[in-house]
Amino acid sequence: MKKIDAIIRHYKLEEVKDALTRAGIVGMTVTEVRGFGRQKGHKETYRGTEYTVDFLPKIKIEVVVADEDLEKAIQTIIDTARTGETGDGKIFVFDVAEAVRIRTGEKGTSAL
Repeated sequence: MKKIDAIIRHYKLEEVKDALTRAGIVGMTVTEVRGFGRQKGHKETYRGTEYTVDFLPKIKIEVVVADEDLEKAIQTIIDTARTGETGDGKIFVFDVAEAVRIRTGEKGTSAL
């Protein structure tokens, strides 16, 4: 099993969620996060004073998938979240040693 952490633009969340669901990937955790990469924030003016906003609001989606669904999930996120502009986000993939459904005790991919 693999865990996918995808950092995306906040307004792309519903689109990505719907696309993953259509692809047969269900269940995700969503967190509002702030950060920066190459985008390095931006400058704003408030009451005549200019200041830099370093940490931009993003959405972090966490999804655990079976190994055979990994590429489909990654490609779905890329196709849906991409705007072509700096700041589209990143995808990170981690190995998952075990998953357990608390309610039933199911383990492995059947717990997903």
